[in-house]
Amino acid sequence: MKQLLVLALLATSAPALSADATTEKGRQWLAGDHHVHSEWSVEWDRSTTPPTPIRGGDSSYSRSRNAAQAKAFGLRWMVHTDHGGPGHSVVTRDHAYPALLQARQDVPDVIQFNGMEFDVPAGEHASLIVAPGPDERDQLVTAERDYSRSEPLQGSRDTQQEMLAALGYLRGLQPQPLMLINHPSRTATGVGVWGKVTPEELRSWHAAAPQVLVGMEGAPGHQGIRSERGLYRNADAPTFGGFDQMTAQVGGIWDQMLADGLRFWITASSDSHVNVRDGGRDYDPGEYSKTYAWARPEAEDILDSLRQGRTFAVTGDLVDRLELTVSDGTRSATLGETLPVSADGMLQVQLRVRQPNLPNANGDRPVLKLIELVVGGKDADGELKMQSRHFAATDWQRDGDWIRVRWTLPAPAQGGFVRARGNSTGERVALADLPGEDPWQDLWFHSNPVFVEVGPR
Repeated sequence: MKQLLVLALLATSAPALSADATTEKGRQWLAGDHHVHSEWSVEWDRSTTPPTPIRGGDSSYSRSRNAAQAKAFGLRWMVHTDHGGPGHSVVTRDHAYPALLQARQDVPDVIQFNGMEFDVPAGEHASLIVAPGPDERDQLVTAERDYSRSEPLQGSRDTQQEMLAALGYLRGLQPQPLMLINHPSRTATGVGVWGKVTPEELRSWHAAAPQVLVGMEGAPGHQGIRSERGLYRNADAPTFGGFDQMTAQVGGIWDQMLADGLRFWITASSDSHVNVRDGGRDYDPGEYSKTYAWARPEAEDILDSLRQGRTFAVTGDLVDRLELTVSDGTRSATLGETLPVSADGMLQVQLRVRQPNLPNANGDRPVLKLIELVVGGKDADGELKMQSRHFAATDWQRDGDWIRVRWTLPAPAQGGFVRARGNSTGERVALADLPGEDPWQDLWFHSNPVFVEVGPR
């Protein structure tokens, strides 16, 4: 009942984006969700040939309902991403796409993208996001029909070669779509013991289409099920503070990729199927997890922000604004950008975050207890070198509604990156999530990085 009351409050009194979050380009922090299921994530009657899709088999919600919930929880954009299956491209063409058009009419305040949860050959799942336009239906149908792992009625597409072929097709589309790997460590059997998605695959897929496959879920969905947060069912490979181990560990897989200069970003999503209020294991779009994109309220610029890393991920509305700036005293760069510095240069790092004035969807106003600035790079021998600085409330300054921390340090000798994160628990290290934990008491934000490129003295 408390969640329903808060939902009604958010629907009627959610504030407009503040003037201090705009630039001369008209960009704002726009909250969104790239992984949402509807009634067109069908189940299958396999007693028939071909199998018959069963509408509402995996979710009973319409796309219009999901968009309305997204609006109520403060989202400005979302992606409809239904599951595939044998011959599902016909469902996409004849049912899911018309439902998208209806949802756009019913909820015009939410920018809605055509997409699907792509069944990755030689992997698991990814959010595939197609740019709006006259070809958006046919581009998605073709991608699913010709490349989805689960589409064929006979045979198999579960090979790395098939995935590379899919990326080749997507890379050739104009405008280019986006792909984000979903719940990358959900099939891992231990910390650093990978399942269907390996670090090597992430690197090879990104290399094959660096402007298409641009990142992964840092925080997976299914956060409403407390027995196995995120549906990470192997107790030896859980989430950490609700985030995937590849992201949550400083010096882990994500940091290693960033240190190698890969422009590879993280997000947070709901993976909404059935809400916990209705007996499910999920939260609605925007209810618990948000990905904020620094963009104009236009589909093209939102896609550009996701492609270029002008984003941050947050759970439980711990923060709703973030500014990370890295400067050498004369030039500066922010999320997704690259700052050139001299080999003997100093970095001036500043992070500003803002906590919302309204309660979150659980009726709480969580307190930010710890901020961490993370700097990474490679040493002269090519080994990963990480530095962190932690800030408690006694260490930061207040600028009105904003919290500010600063750190001045030498630039990484070989170049590198700067990113930020923070939490409501005060933990200096993200701890493994245990069965029964309340996700609303364990909230985090993670920024995407600013890169540092070192030149001659």
